[in-house]
Amino acid sequence: MYLRILLTICLAALAEPTTSFAGKEWPTFQYAKNIQVDHFPTHRLFSIENTYRHSKERYQFALIPKKNRGTLPDLPEGTLVIYTPVDRVVAMTTTFIGFIDALDQQHRIIGVTEPQYINDPKIHQSLEAGRIQKVQAGATLDIERMLLLEPDLILATTVGAGSFQVQPRLARAGLPVVLSAEYMEESPLARAEWIKFIAAFFEADEKAEIVFHQIANRYQKLQAKTKEIQNRPTVFSGAPYAGAWYVPGGRSYIAQFIHDAGGDYLWKSDHTTGAIPLDFERVFRKAATADFWIDPSSYKNQQQLVKADQRFRKFHAFKTNRIFNNTRQMHPQGGNNIWERGIVHPEEVLADLMQIFHPELIPDHELIYYEPIK
Repeated sequence: MYLRILLTICLAALAEPTTSFAGKEWPTFQYAKNIQVDHFPTHRLFSIENTYRHSKERYQFALIPKKNRGTLPDLPEGTLVIYTPVDRVVAMTTTFIGFIDALDQQHRIIGVTEPQYINDPKIHQSLEAGRIQKVQAGATLDIERMLLLEPDLILATTVGAGSFQVQPRLARAGLPVVLSAEYMEESPLARAEWIKFIAAFFEADEKAEIVFHQIANRYQKLQAKTKEIQNRPTVFSGAPYAGAWYVPGGRSYIAQFIHDAGGDYLWKSDHTTGAIPLDFERVFRKAATADFWIDPSSYKNQQQLVKADQRFRKFHAFKTNRIFNNTRQMHPQGGNNIWERGIVHPEEVLADLMQIFHPELIPDHELIYYEPIK
């Protein structure tokens, strides 16, 4: 009897313990609307909706600690299981790089797509050294190459049906692809809050909670400075592309940025969360006398604007030199840091816009992402 008891104790000591989520206070989502999380004693279940405009799909991901690998819980049909913490990550959109870097997990990245759109110099250095591999996306997606990388997690976004969709093909190959819907959120803080979702895969929840709390606190303090402003300058955004001028919808995060910075967005009454395709004439009729023009595509000076379309000269914002673009932090290859750090730190973008619209409110602020188009 004694030997049997001793043997039982020894086996119990040698057995790998399981991880339980019971009793822990996990972060919740206060701003983000496209994500929901349910906490169970053995795992977390994330549900993602609104992954693209008019999307009807709902994606579910179960995050299970690696120590619980042998005890798969009952899950809804179609749920993808990811064992955490992940070690090998492929980032298929540049915005993920900003989140991962803010969590100090950049060393986990083993693959990226389209390096020409990446700003972070550390990623470019790792690409040159071979520590990170370039993987193709869209119609040229190389499934075999992705399988050879053996990723624990592939972070991707989707824009709907079409040949450039990677998620269905990766999923059919058994690859762990997870979709994000942060770009479909309606406010800058809602987009930034997705850092909590990314952190869950690294089990870096406490880090994400601290980082986001500081971001939200700084954002709200800046926003409070413009709440009572009566004199709001009129603002429009964007530039024509392939024959259409894609104006941010009135419920888009860009519209929220402009409002929070003390501007009067000309399409604020629109109820679209994405972009509205309009022709030049419709935009001109509404924005010809606007005070400010922001984010005119990739144009960096007035000469480029005029070369693209002489009619740009007719805008009041052009005549008064009140055109500002978010191109101050561009990598030589073309990557823009506003889509990496700027997504994670909307308080910095807000400060830039406040400096543009109401410089008297934060006179000591130096522009971080924006610069005047001269």
